[in-house]
Amino acid sequence: MIRIGIVGCGRILAAHLRGYRLLREAGIDDFRITALCARNIDDAAAYAKRGSGPAQRPAVSDIPGDPLAVADEYVSDFQDDVDVELFDDWRQMIETGPIDAVNDYTLHGLHHQIALLSAEHGRHLLTQKPISVTVHGGEIMCQAFERAGLTLGVFENWRFKPDVIRMLTLLEEGHLGDPQLLLAGAVAAWWAPDQIVAHTPWRHRKEQAGGIALDMGVHQFDFVRAVGGEVRSIDGRAMTLEPVRVTRDSTGGIIDRVDCDADDTYFATFDTERGAIGSLHASWAGHGNPTITGPGPVVHATKGRICGSQIELDGQTPATIQETYERLIDPERQARDLPCGLDDGFALTQYDWLEAIRQKRQPVTDGREGLRDLACAWAVLESSKAGRRVTLDEILSGDPCEAQREIASHFGLPR
Repeated sequence: MIRIGIVGCGRILAAHLRGYRLLREAGIDDFRITALCARNIDDAAAYAKRGSGPAQRPAVSDIPGDPLAVADEYVSDFQDDVDVELFDDWRQMIETGPIDAVNDYTLHGLHHQIALLSAEHGRHLLTQKPISVTVHGGEIMCQAFERAGLTLGVFENWRFKPDVIRMLTLLEEGHLGDPQLLLAGAVAAWWAPDQIVAHTPWRHRKEQAGGIALDMGVHQFDFVRAVGGEVRSIDGRAMTLEPVRVTRDSTGGIIDRVDCDADDTYFATFDTERGAIGSLHASWAGHGNPTITGPGPVVHATKGRICGSQIELDGQTPATIQETYERLIDPERQARDLPCGLDDGFALTQYDWLEAIRQKRQPVTDGREGLRDLACAWAVLESSKAGRRVTLDEILSGDPCEAQREIASHFGLPR
């Protein structure tokens, strides 16, 4: 039995609990949530048992598919045979709690601290993205888990979206040919033009590792790396278009405001070692209606195009990715790709991490994967600061690291 302690009981926890519930409903029965930890213990109690404890905070999003739109999930919905212990000190939970593994859903700046203590005490870890606040912070996390022989996963639900899994298999088996162009981006699609993102002011503070490049960029670059190959170089520009962010009540009155010095917008071009090129952008700013590149990421390959959930193979009638995948891919491979009939990116990420613990291996999105995603996001910011194109090897080696210095100093990291 794998006993899991969860640190961080904010609104995103509901989506994670839904994933674990779906695993149990699919017959996966060898794990239990045995501890919840939050700075305010009432926040932990709110997710433990339905009908008991404080009320959960409501969802802050109504965007279809947004994990922050998930609410009303409790550990007791899928687990009634093990009590959940509540903590308000993550150090105590990791050191003495009834756990074998940790899920870290805290602020970015705590990730390396929680990871190092987890490795010291023999706890496997699944940490929220980004893996750390700086590239060096991510490196020391990876080294600690490698020395301890423990499983380190980075929660990257984009990689585990069912259509992305299908797309990667179609690419691997040669049905799409070689990726040539990758495009993705959205302006004013979330929290625009000046809302405090997810009611979390820290996301807008540079010293707290806020900003859209570190928040969304790691998702986009994880997709790029999975589909188009390792990123070789990046030319990026990041900026703050809205220096003041607010939260409004139902009448439009401002009830909270924060001065914003972290980036709310970025643009980047990149090339990969496989010869693909492309561009990414994301913005929490922008007045008016959203401007979105396609109904999802766009991939042009040598045998066709993918645009959102649609695929157009040369000389064939357009179809959905799922239809094409089910027509072309062997049923045994389909069962391996989407085990137990799971179709939720959170549940599939959790499944792979739990399987990695069972098999004494690293998950698909392990620490090193998360580190390279983080390096790509920082490459955007370092490129913007330096005013030149940078290579990923430069960022991984620690030079340039000017944009990271302020954050590294704040969190006591060398750089």
